[in-house]
Amino acid sequence: MAWNGEEYQAGFDRIAAEGGDVHGEAALVRSLGPSSVLDAGCGTGRVAIELARHGIDVVGADLDPSMLDTARQLAPDISWQLSDLADLDLGKSFDVVVMAGNVPLFTPRGTEPALVAGVAAHVRPGGRLVAGFSLDRGYTLDAYDAHCAAAGLTLERRYATWSREPYDGGAYAVSVHRRP
Repeated sequence: MAWNGEEYQAGFDRIAAEGGDVHGEAALVRSLGPSSVLDAGCGTGRVAIELARHGIDVVGADLDPSMLDTARQLAPDISWQLSDLADLDLGKSFDVVVMAGNVPLFTPRGTEPALVAGVAAHVRPGGRLVAGFSLDRGYTLDAYDAHCAAAGLTLERRYATWSREPYDGGAYAVSVHRRP
């Protein structure tokens, strides 16, 4: 799937201009107190840029060149990496790896275990993988939890939203997995 980074970013810019909160994902990640974050599937960098604005060392990675071109224009000082997340090898680990914006749903069906393994490999001991995605598109929480477990992560908590509403079995979940 090819994206238009400028059009994608313009949608978030409109929401923000109308007073909408476009930083819920970054707020949740910041609440975990990280000093370093990998924004996996960063798109145009909305989450990474907000985290960097708060002094967090951030790297963004995405497979779409147009999205990364927009991210680079918005924040040239952040490290933006063009990579399939399943093959990502940055040679370092992070306090938090975040997959915001339904990232697992934009990977080809059947590649979810490789996606989770690829990003989980960047979670330092004691660190967390945080991901939010819709549950009505064929990728279940049971499958996601199993893929996280296979990558050495354990479920720490689960929310219904990025604003940390309790999860009660709805159609969207934000999961926080931890590497022991």
